[in-house]
Amino acid sequence: MKSTRTSFYRILSALTLLALLVTACTNGGSTATAAPEPTVTSLPTAVVELTSVPDVEASVQSFLDRWQAQDYAGMYEMLSSLSRDAVSLEDFSGRYTNVALALVVTDLTSEILSVMTSTRTAQAAYRVTFTSSLIEQYTTSEMLMDLTLENGEWKVEWHDGLIMPQLRGGNVLRADISVPARGGIYDVNGNAFAAQTEAYAIGVEPGKIEKESTLLAELSRLLEMPTADIQAKYEYARGTNWYVALGDAPADAVEARLNVISGVGGVWLNNYDTRYYYAGESAAQVVGYVLAIPAEQLASYQAQGYVGNEQIGVSGIEKGAEEALRGVRGADVYVVSPEGQVLDRLGHTDARPSLSVVSTLDFDFQEQVERALSGKTGAIVVMERDTGRVLAMASNPSFNPNLFDPDNFNRNYLLEAMLNNTNQPGINRASQSSYPLGSVFKIITMAAALETGLYTADTRYMCGHTFTELEGQVFYDWTYEKEVAASGELTLQQGLMRSCNPYFYHIGLDLYRQNFPNAISEMAVGFGLGSPTGIGVLDESAGNVPSPTGEGDAVQLAIGQGTLLVTPLQVATFIAALGNGGTLYTPQLVDHYLDANGNIIDPFIPQTHGSLPISEENRQIIIEAMRWVTSEQRGTAYSTFYNLYYPVYGKTGTAQTSLEAPHSWFAGFTDANEPGKPDIAVVVFTEFAGEGSEVSAPIFRRVVELYFEGKAIRQYPWESRLWVTQTPTLFDAEYTQTAVQRATEESQRATEEAEQTQQAEGDGGG
Repeated sequence: MKSTRTSFYRILSALTLLALLVTACTNGGSTATAAPEPTVTSLPTAVVELTSVPDVEASVQSFLDRWQAQDYAGMYEMLSSLSRDAVSLEDFSGRYTNVALALVVTDLTSEILSVMTSTRTAQAAYRVTFTSSLIEQYTTSEMLMDLTLENGEWKVEWHDGLIMPQLRGGNVLRADISVPARGGIYDVNGNAFAAQTEAYAIGVEPGKIEKESTLLAELSRLLEMPTADIQAKYEYARGTNWYVALGDAPADAVEARLNVISGVGGVWLNNYDTRYYYAGESAAQVVGYVLAIPAEQLASYQAQGYVGNEQIGVSGIEKGAEEALRGVRGADVYVVSPEGQVLDRLGHTDARPSLSVVSTLDFDFQEQVERALSGKTGAIVVMERDTGRVLAMASNPSFNPNLFDPDNFNRNYLLEAMLNNTNQPGINRASQSSYPLGSVFKIITMAAALETGLYTADTRYMCGHTFTELEGQVFYDWTYEKEVAASGELTLQQGLMRSCNPYFYHIGLDLYRQNFPNAISEMAVGFGLGSPTGIGVLDESAGNVPSPTGEGDAVQLAIGQGTLLVTPLQVATFIAALGNGGTLYTPQLVDHYLDANGNIIDPFIPQTHGSLPISEENRQIIIEAMRWVTSEQRGTAYSTFYNLYYPVYGKTGTAQTSLEAPHSWFAGFTDANEPGKPDIAVVVFTEFAGEGSEVSAPIFRRVVELYFEGKAIRQYPWESRLWVTQTPTLFDAEYTQTAVQRATEESQRATEEAEQTQQAEGDGGG
């Protein structure tokens, strides 16, 4: 508010000066000659000089605006020369920084109450309101700022009482902050994925092992690791006294078997308190992990109310739900003298406990889905078809998040190798990595063809071994590469069922030439590609949906090649929409939050972000063809899904890469209508693994069996029996040793031996 007294004092000053001029002109002294009369121009000159003085209120407001912007250097430049001599820029900035950090200031507003001005000095009354993360708001009492005119500019006569009256004389603010315990992360049944507990880092000294069978049985149970794996880890050090790190386990599980473990010899147990990740490598990319606040980010986190010694989520749900998991800090803010004496309490806020996250995942099903991907690099997404609820999300290779705790003794032995893994186990391949979609994209091309009206379900095309409609270029069908008969004349639906490349090359070229150059790209965007799904608590890649710049681009896009990039999570979203009637549900990983009293906060509600841009008639045409893929003898995945009780609508995908081996896809949904088992959409992606029908389709079937039956029923083509790899390759060799069924049998046998000892002692392609 600009004071009306300002104008009054300016007029008064001008009149006073005028009187002085008149007096000087009329009092000539005792000489005989009188002083000359003043010229007419002398008065206006004086008035002009007075009215050119800068606006005080504008100067005060500029000082306060710079404070709001934390431009302390700019504020310092507005101090008078005497004030700058009295305080250095460093100390000046430090005084303001202390207040900003102690209160955790998120905003600052000011109000000028009045301004008084004389010839060379001025005074402004003002107050400041701090918005704080700790004590909400604090407004100062009225403060008076003195200013002086230097070189034509108003300068502030500064003292530390201009920040707050209580701070005059060198007093500072101190905040005592109470930090709530971090909330836990659980599965939908209440099983912990992440919680604070005691744990043990477990290792062995091979040369001191006395009862190996008992040791293997006990550690297999604790580490949830096949005995063959455990033995393989220390085989190189057999007979030595070297320490071999094996893994970790919660303290209650270890201590329940401590009497047995202590008698086998060679076992090292190193206790530590930690935020423990109970599933280990299972769901590691989804749950995430915590780290100490990095030094370079400390100031930023302190400005958000962190003390600085907390752990923060850096990936997965730990990062995405950080605000809920950290709770609300409690605080007392005091005014403290330079001697450390508490002079006043400025404000108080009670701490509010953190919330726990109950995810949509099922702990056991998540582990089974992870296991279904063993030996392959890739991802699996399982989502409720009609809600968007994510039931499992696997990414392989994975990592052990417990190794990030500095107190975990095994960190010193295992962390470096994990971090240096060139396969990047920390990346969530389901949401963060994007890939060409290959023939699964033909669903979208088919939708575009139908929606333009140029094609119907019965539009026929001769599907041969080659496509030669682009002059000078020849493209091949998968039947050519497989050395089987060409598919022959096909309807559009049969083209999808057979995944006929020439048919879809033709569609891409035909739409481009008939003035629908962007029909396929626009349909892809309408299906949700090219932008994040909005899952929220996970980092996502947007992928890429190109617009064809020529006929060659149009042809490649039509079969999901070229520069098209998608994430498995995006694919799961539109596959679910095809099965549920066309609704694009936003995938969700949080079922609800729990407060300290067990009350449910923000329960799961299905959320939508649009609908597929196709008619119901055309959706039915597409999903009928997807059903044929798995149920008709000529379907590309018929042999994989033969005799499966649960109806599957799907599409194989084989995406060519710069390497010899292509990426493998299978995407589909179920329509079983089983009581208590909502139908699901599943996407399986495996990197450089081969044909979609040969690799990803069998994995898809395994996931469906696990979901509906609770166990695997049909073995993979590459298994000699369930969970056991038939012919190990360099890539699969490690997992051949970790075959779950064999390991389980060995563990059971070893357990029986240990108990006895205790008693004695006491398709197609495309």
